[in-house]
Amino acid sequence: MREANFIKQNKPRWEEFEKIVSQQKQAPPDQLAELFIQITDDLSFSHTQYPKSRTTQYLNALASKIHLEIYKNKREDKNRFITFWKIELPHIMYEAQKPFFYAFLIFMIAGVIGAVSTAYDDTFVRLILGDGYVNMTLENIKNGNPTQVYSGSGAMEMFFQITLNNILVSFKVFVYGFFASIGTGFYLFYNGLMVGTFLMFFFQESELAQALPVIMLHGTIELTSIVIAAAAGFTMGNSLLFPGTYSRLASFKMGALKGLKIVVGLVPFFILAGFIESFITRYAFMHWSLKTMIIGASAILMIYYFIIYPIQLKRNESFHTDRVS
Repeated sequence: MREANFIKQNKPRWEEFEKIVSQQKQAPPDQLAELFIQITDDLSFSHTQYPKSRTTQYLNALASKIHLEIYKNKREDKNRFITFWKIELPHIMYEAQKPFFYAFLIFMIAGVIGAVSTAYDDTFVRLILGDGYVNMTLENIKNGNPTQVYSGSGAMEMFFQITLNNILVSFKVFVYGFFASIGTGFYLFYNGLMVGTFLMFFFQESELAQALPVIMLHGTIELTSIVIAAAAGFTMGNSLLFPGTYSRLASFKMGALKGLKIVVGLVPFFILAGFIESFITRYAFMHWSLKTMIIGASAILMIYYFIIYPIQLKRNESFHTDRVS
């Protein structure tokens, strides 16, 4: 690559790095560490291709600045927990907007396919959900409680089992991203297919109006979190497919770290969803206003923290950067 093209391709990013480094309070330690990896990767390329150029000298100086900021920020570890939830995770979610959108799209398309397939093929629901589950649900419907499965065992036992299972599912969705994002896509598609099949099954039995609000008590957080976990998998997978100016290994390390942080950040939400499913969903015939309140609050929480807040945070950072510059 010609030096002029190298500079043109990366200069906006370098200038952004300089602004971030100059705002010491706005740059969390892990973000600085990530910047250091990116800059040193560029520096390594520049040193190999243009060893005596001013570009190499500039990148060397910039890398030194970032390294110094990392050293200064080591004293701020006590605020690390707050920083992660307040700044770092929302920042990563902002960068993962496209993977999040693609994950949501795949999930919705799969859901529609599952619903349509169930509507036109009587055997499809048993193929996807299994004979045992279908027969159990039909029996519950006859008994007047289509969602009785959520009250079939002790609340505390359900809480641990469901929460652990959901966390494991999210990690699987993420790890499958290692296979060039294809694994994550297939796993997410299958989950969406099951949800669509599940809902159409209740619709065919004329129980959707009763079952859907009960399912969404916990499903609002749970299903959204699975889609977000898929976005984490796509983030890692895409870093392998599209390394940009970085080496494939360096790009993968950055993508995997971002994805892992997203999945770790989902753990409290899976715990909350597990609590709702185990201790609240079992009361299927609670007043509709309580269901609406819980579902609405859950939706607001997920939409605000994972979509709106990251955008607001980025806009505020951009405004602050413009004021400083």
